[in-house]
Amino acid sequence: MPDLPAKIPTPNSRKTRQPEKNTSQNRNFQSRGLNKEKGMKKLAILYVALIFFTGINGIFSPPLNSLAIAQEDIVQADIVKTPSCPYCGMNREKFASSRIYVEYDDGSTIGTCSVHCAAVDMAVNIDKAPVKIMVGDYNTKALMNAETAVWTIGGNKPGVMTSRAKWAFATKEAAEVYVKTNGGQISNFEEIMAATYADMYQDLKMIRKKRSEMRSKKTHIH
Repeated sequence: MPDLPAKIPTPNSRKTRQPEKNTSQNRNFQSRGLNKEKGMKKLAILYVALIFFTGINGIFSPPLNSLAIAQEDIVQADIVKTPSCPYCGMNREKFASSRIYVEYDDGSTIGTCSVHCAAVDMAVNIDKAPVKIMVGDYNTKALMNAETAVWTIGGNKPGVMTSRAKWAFATKEAAEVYVKTNGGQISNFEEIMAATYADMYQDLKMIRKKRSEMRSKKTHIH
């Protein structure tokens, strides 16, 4: 019997030898991929957290109409926004204990050095109603609600832009201490505004005289 030819392997019967994989290298690649993915997730979480807490801070930060703002925040938004009084030019940070901040019903705001200059602004803006009036505390210089603050009027200390001093305090006790030391009497916001307008004419005469004297001194110096 003739010898049968050797069986020719078919494509299906061939076993393709696969190259050995570098297990260590693949593990390194996988590890790097996982680390990169974790890093991206961390960045995403941090980004979301930043947006969240920024929004929370905007929602829960103390408004200007709170009774009193922290002492360390005295040099704050209202002084940065309006560093000097638009009517007399006085430095509002220097006169932080008498400064006024007013917000009107149309959204406009103004910062002045004193209740005197605030009264001038309210008089010339007759068609705008103030919805928020803030004043600096005499002792701490922190802004507080002018309408609920305890005021004093008169006394032996000179006022700001007025001959009859008008100061605001966060508590009645603080106002009483001032009156006991410096004279004057306890008052409230309505009485202070009425007194401010009543004093306006004499105060303007006093201010004009002082300014004239200051200009005269500057002229002599030069």
